[in-house]
Amino acid sequence: MNDIFEDLQWRGLIHQTTADELLPRWLSSGSRTVYAGFDPTADSLHVGSLLPLMMLRRFQKAGHRPIAIAGGATGMIGDPSGKSAERNLQTPEQLAANLAGIESQMRHVLDFECGEASAVLVNNNDWMSQFSYIEFLRDVGKNFPVNVMLGKESVKSRLSSEAGLSYTEFSYMLLQAYDFVHLHREHGCELQIGGSDQWGNVTAGIDLGRRMLGAQLYGMTCPLLTKTDGSKMGKTESGAIWLSAKRTSPYKFYQYWLNVADEDTGTCLRFLTELERSEIEALDESRVSAPQQRASQKKLAEELTRLIHGSAGLAAALQATEIFFGAEIENLDDRQLIDIFADVPSCELPAAELSGEGLGLMDALVKSGLMKSNGEARRAIKQGGIYINNRRVGEIDRRLTSADLTSETVVVLRSGKKKYALLRFTN
Repeated sequence: MNDIFEDLQWRGLIHQTTADELLPRWLSSGSRTVYAGFDPTADSLHVGSLLPLMMLRRFQKAGHRPIAIAGGATGMIGDPSGKSAERNLQTPEQLAANLAGIESQMRHVLDFECGEASAVLVNNNDWMSQFSYIEFLRDVGKNFPVNVMLGKESVKSRLSSEAGLSYTEFSYMLLQAYDFVHLHREHGCELQIGGSDQWGNVTAGIDLGRRMLGAQLYGMTCPLLTKTDGSKMGKTESGAIWLSAKRTSPYKFYQYWLNVADEDTGTCLRFLTELERSEIEALDESRVSAPQQRASQKKLAEELTRLIHGSAGLAAALQATEIFFGAEIENLDDRQLIDIFADVPSCELPAAELSGEGLGLMDALVKSGLMKSNGEARRAIKQGGIYINNRRVGEIDRRLTSADLTSETVVVLRSGKKKYALLRFTN
C-alpha cells in the first residue's frame, strides 16, 4: 500500500483525525473503505467540492475503496455546519435532477471499474426512506445524548445566532451519523473524511457506530479550500466556479486557475493536483525566480481542466486563450465566443446590415464602440491596427458581409493588441 498518510501530511491535507497514533498504521496495513458525503444542493458540484472528491481519489490511487454519498435524504434538510441561516428545502424532483448531474462529474474523478478498489456511489435516501419517524427515533435517536449534540460547534454557533436552529436542522447530525453506521454494516466502511467544518458530524458518526455496533470507526478532516485572505476559493464576482461545463465553461474554468494569486498557488497545487513533490517544489521555486512566466498557474490550470473536462476540454480552453491573445478565430460557435469575450463591449445589429453591399468597416468600428468617430477609425485602419476576427485589415472601404461571420451571429473586431468588441447580427 502507498503511504497515503505521509503524502497527505506533506500536502497539508490533514486538519484533524481521530486515533492519531493508530490511524497511519491502520491505513498502511491493508485496503480500507473510506467515504465522503456530498449534498446535492445544485445540479453540479463546485470547486469547493473538488477537495473532498480529490481526497477520495487519492485514497483510491493508494489502493483503498472510496464511497461517495450523494445525500438525497440529508440534502432535503441541509447541513447547518458553517451556515448562518436555514437553507431552503428542495423538492424531490429538484433533488433527483441534482443527483443525476453530480453523478456524472464524480465519474470524471473516481474510477468505478477497477476491481476491488472500484468506487461506489450511493444515495442515502435509499436507506433513510425505509424508516418511519417512530422507528428512527427508537432505533437511532435513542443512541444520541442531547448534551453531546449541544456541545458540537456547528450547533452551538447557530444556537447563539439571531437565526437560531430549527429542530429539522438539529436532526441533520443524526442522519449523517447513521450514514456511517449503514455504510459500515453494508460495505465495511471504517473511515469518513470531510472538510474541517464537518468534524462534529464525523465524530457523531463514530460515536453512533460504537454505540449501535460496537465498531471501531475513524475520521479525518481536511482544511477548507480558502485563499490566503480567508475567503472561499472558487467564488468570483459573477458567482461560483462549477464543475459542469454548462455552468462554467472549460475556458472560464481554465482562466480561473490561471489567475490564482501567487500566494495561493502552492496550496492549490498540493491540495488539488497529483503532481509529485519534486515537481511542486520546482514550481514553488519558479514563482520566486521567474514569477512573470506564471508556470505554476499554467500547470495548475492544465492539470485541473484536464481532470474535470478531459483532454478535449483542455484543448478548447487553450484555443480560446490563444484567440484572446490574437490567434485566428475558427471553428467556434456563438456560445464559445460570447464566453471568451464576455467582458468586452458588444453591440447587437440587424442581420440585414450584412446583406447587399454590407456594413462599412468604419461604421462598424464606431457602432461597436471601439472608435469614437469615422476619422479615428480611418486613421486606425491606415496604421494597420484594426482586425476582423483577429485578421488584420487595411482597406478603408472594407465592408462586412455574412462571409465575415465567424460563428452563427458574431463578428469580432479588434483594435491594437487587446482592445476587442463583439458585433452580433440577429434577425
